[in-house]
Amino acid sequence: MDDLIFSIKIQTAAKSIGGIDLFFERAADKVLPRIREKQPSLVILDLNSTRLNPLAAIAQMKAEPDLKSIRTLGFVSHVDAETIAAARAAGIDQVLARSAFAAQLGQILTSA
Repeated sequence: MDDLIFSIKIQTAAKSIGGIDLFFERAADKVLPRIREKQPSLVILDLNSTRLNPLAAIAQMKAEPDLKSIRTLGFVSHVDAETIAAARAAGIDQVLARSAFAAQLGQILTSA
C-alpha cells in the first residue's frame, strides 16, 4: 500500500475492532515471503500501487498451492477498468472501488 494515511485508517479500524493481527508490506520482493510466513486469512492489496506490482503478487499467490486458498481483496480507483479486469484475470477474489472499500472496512476486517 503506497498511501500511508490510508494504511493508518486501516490500522485504526483494526484496533477499534480488536483481535485483528495486521501487517503491511511495502517492499515488492518481501510480499510473498511475508505472506508465506504469516499465512493470513486475507490479503488486501492496493491495486493502484506503483511500488508493489500487486497483479504479479496475486498471480503468484494463486499459482502456489500453499497460498492459493488465501482470500485476496483489492481496492482500486472506480474508473480504472483496465486494472480491475487485470486483477480479475490474475485471480483476485474480490475487487472494490476505493470508496466502497473504505465504507465497508469494518465489515471486511471482521469477516477476515
